Amino acid sequence: MQLQNLRDIARRAMLEHGLQPEFSKAALDQATAMQAPHDASPAIRDLRRLLWCSIDNDDSRDLDQLSVGERLAEGASKVLVAIADVDAAVAKDTAIDAHAKANTTSIYTAARIFPMLPERLSTYLTSLIEADERLAIVIEMTISREGEVTASAIYRARVSNHAKLAYDSVAAWLDGEAQAPAKLAAVPGLEDQLRVQDQVAQALKKKRIQSGALSLETVEARPVFTNGTLTDLRPDPKNRAKELIEYLMVASNGVVATFLDTAGYTSIRRVLQTPERWNRIVALAASVQERLPDAPDAIALEALLERRKSIDPDHFADFSLSIVKLLGSGQYAVASPGDKPVGHFGLAMTNYAHSTAPNRRFPDLATQRLLKAALVKAASPYSVEALNEIAAHCNVQEAMADKVERQVRKSAAALLLASRIGETFDAIVTGASTKGTWVRVRRPAVEGRVTEDFEGLDVGDAARVLLLHVDPQRGFIDFKRVR
Repeated sequence: MQLQNLRDIARRAMLEHGLQPEFSKAALDQATAMQAPHDASPAIRDLRRLLWCSIDNDDSRDLDQLSVGERLAEGASKVLVAIADVDAAVAKDTAIDAHAKANTTSIYTAARIFPMLPERLSTYLTSLIEADERLAIVIEMTISREGEVTASAIYRARVSNHAKLAYDSVAAWLDGEAQAPAKLAAVPGLEDQLRVQDQVAQALKKKRIQSGALSLETVEARPVFTNGTLTDLRPDPKNRAKELIEYLMVASNGVVATFLDTAGYTSIRRVLQTPERWNRIVALAASVQERLPDAPDAIALEALLERRKSIDPDHFADFSLSIVKLLGSGQYAVASPGDKPVGHFGLAMTNYAHSTAPNRRFPDLATQRLLKAALVKAASPYSVEALNEIAAHCNVQEAMADKVERQVRKSAAALLLASRIGETFDAIVTGASTKGTWVRVRRPAVEGRVTEDFEGLDVGDAARVLLLHVDPQRGFIDFKRVR
C-alpha cells in the first residue's frame, strides 16, 4: 500500500511541476514498431570482440556506457568508452524525441522511474545490454601514468557487452574484500583489463584533484521496500567502482567538448560558476579551525576537503553536503568556438560536455547528434538559437525533476518517520534563506524544514532538532530546533 501511495504521489508531483509522466500514443506506437538499430557500413568499426563490460547499480537496465582498457608502454594505458548510439534509433523531431525534449531527463523517484525514453528503448533497444550487439559512439583515450589524456579519437562502432557488473560487488573485489563477481570471473582476461581501468581512473582522479577538482562526498539514501512497505532509507555511499566510472566519464566528456570545439561546432556545455557564497564557505572552514583565502580558490578548498576527510571521516559527508549547497547547481550553457569558456568550478575543467548518458539526458542525445555530424563534416543538426533554447529548457526541467525526486523522497521519509513524532535528532543545516531553513537528519538520512526557533542558523551549522509533524502526501517534515 505504501509503495502504491508513493507512486500516486510521484505521478502527481510530475504533473504539478510541468513534467509528462506518460508517453503519447504516437511515441509508444513508434517504440512498438522499432527494431534494434543495425548498420554494417565499413565506416563503422567492428569492436564486438573487445572485452567490453558495464558497471552500474544492481537494478539498472538503461545502460549507457561500456568500457575496456589495455596497458601500453611506459606506464600509459588506452581506455575506450562506448556510448549507446541512441540517435540511431531516435530520429530528431519524432514523437519519442519530442517527449525526451519536453522532459529532458529520466526522473528517478523512490517509488517509480519516469524514463526519458520508452522502456522498450532505454532498457532494451538502445541499452548496451549483455550479449547483444549494439551501435555506439566510442571515445578512445590514451592516458599517461600521471593521469594526463595525451591523445584521443572519436568514432562509431559496433560493440557487445560481455559482462553486466554492479558497483558494490566490483568495489568489494577491487578493495580485496571479496572474490571477483561470477560474471567477471567467467570472462577470461576481463579481470586484468578491469584493473587497468581502475588504475587509469585513480590516476585521472589524482590529476583532477591536483588541478583543483573537488573530491566531495554526499550520501544519498535509497528506499528499501519489503512487501510494498517502506522499511528503511539506506545510505548509498561512493566506492572505488563508482569512482572508476565517474572519472572515465569525466575524461570522456572533456574529450567530447574539446573535439566539438576543435571541429568548429557550437555545443552545449555543463558549467558551474565560481561560487557566490564563498564567504560562507570561508566561515564554514573557520568553524572547524581551517583557513581559506578570501577569493575563490578550488585548489585550496580541495586541500581542506582532503584534510577534513582524514581528520573527521564520520562527518565528512555532512561537511561535503554543506559545501555542495554553497557551491550551487550546475547549469547547461551554449559555447561556440572561440568563446571564453565559463568552465566547471567543481571539476576544474574549462571544456566539459554532457555526452555519456543519452538514454537518460536530452543534452547528451543532442550532443551525440552534433558529434555524428562532426564526424562526417556535415551541417550542425541544431542552430545556435535552437541550442540556446534547449540549454535553457533543460535547466528549467532539471530543476523541476530535482523537485519531484526530492518531494517523493520526502514523502517516503515522512512515511518512515510517522511513528517517531516527538523524538530528537542530530542534524545539519542544508538550506537557509528567506524561503525557510532546512536540515538533514543524519540517521535516517532525511531532510525537513525547521519551522520553530530557526533564527541564526546557516548552511553547515550543526543542530539538534525535534520532530513535530509529518505529512506524507505533501512530503512535509517539520522540526523544531532544540537548544
